[in-house]
Amino acid sequence: MISKEKLERINQLAKKAKNDGLDEKEKEEQKELRKQYLQNVRKSFKNQFKSMTVMDREGNDVTPKKVRDLQDRNKKH
Repeated sequence: MISKEKLERINQLAKKAKNDGLDEKEKEEQKELRKQYLQNVRKSFKNQFKSMTVMDREGNDVTPKKVRDLQDRNKKH
């Protein structure tokens, strides 16, 4: 999980970029923080899929194969 401080810094840099522009050091910091943020979002999204089950109206499991494969790989680790 990304820290509150890092999220605040991402927002500070975005606001500064919009209003004043960023120097090279700040651009590099922004790039790294965004990378960390996206990694966190992707990991969280993937974890949601690992616990997902899709059922049709009759109660049959119709979870997509890709999701079942991901869940199976997770069980092996």
